[in-house]
Amino acid sequence: MFFKNMDALQQIRKPIEVEMDKYKQVFDSYLVHTNPLLSRVLNTIGNRRGKMMRPMLTLLIAKLVGEGESSENAIYTAATFEFFHTASLVHDDIVDESEERRGQESVNNAYGNQIAVLVGDFILANALLCAAKTRKIELIEVVSHAAQNLADGELLQLDNVENEDITEEVYFRIIRNKTAALFSACAEAGVLSVSSDKSLRTLFKEFGDNIGTCFQIRDDIFDYHHDPSIGKPTGNDMKEGKLTLPVIHALLSTGNEEMFALARKVKTRQVSQEEIDVLVDFTKKNGGIEYAVQKMNDYAQKAKDLLASFPSSDVKQALFTYVDYVVGRSI
Repeated sequence: MFFKNMDALQQIRKPIEVEMDKYKQVFDSYLVHTNPLLSRVLNTIGNRRGKMMRPMLTLLIAKLVGEGESSENAIYTAATFEFFHTASLVHDDIVDESEERRGQESVNNAYGNQIAVLVGDFILANALLCAAKTRKIELIEVVSHAAQNLADGELLQLDNVENEDITEEVYFRIIRNKTAALFSACAEAGVLSVSSDKSLRTLFKEFGDNIGTCFQIRDDIFDYHHDPSIGKPTGNDMKEGKLTLPVIHALLSTGNEEMFALARKVKTRQVSQEEIDVLVDFTKKNGGIEYAVQKMNDYAQKAKDLLASFPSSDVKQALFTYVDYVVGRSI
């Protein structure tokens, strides 16, 4: 079932309202600049602020591990990864030649690739400046590994277009690097901001990986919905040459050679909307959506199980709600 209102997000934010306000102040302070062009672009990006899922994750985990104590390090850590995420979106839009981001014109489409690259670099530098505020060299290592994973995932996805093999293994490798790695880094860094406990870092790194995997599977499921209020246009991933978990399962479970041929055509980006519609319909009729939902729910349960050793608290409940929101969100 989809969450159709903001109630869940309000429940998630409630234990960290003070920390979120401080985080917003820090984040916004780095979007002010005397360069008129840079200032215009940063202002545009700042106005597109999303639900702030990653900062909330970092701050909730910091508060859980810190036993209710908040810290300036946690605030700057949250800002580090939101800037990192923002920079990666700007650069991804260039790679994907995207015209829109969150329903608005992308930076590259509005200002050109040269400006978009430079602004993305500037925002990434903001991430590093925020990380430096914590005086924790380990945080730089977490950020750097996340950057490597994102680049690796993007390159793997680009290379996979040339590969005729269609497997779940490659799909999960791509989404773990492109999406789950950042959630994993945010979660691990939440611990790092308040504790040096390596076992907790490992636990929450896995927690974030499970959440990030759920997040991407949910995004991919949106691509099979006709309702324009839910996610992106139907078949948008296929238009970009991407085969996601629902269609991969339908193909592998049926072995339908005609549909395999169509799927390989998708990867070449030489496919018509009518052919995409055929493949979407095939996926729905052969259990692809149900399978993806079950896999997503399995990862969600794994994430919740990792919290079992922590005593009941409003922060722990907010993390449970966070997991539920990721799998049940409608956008």
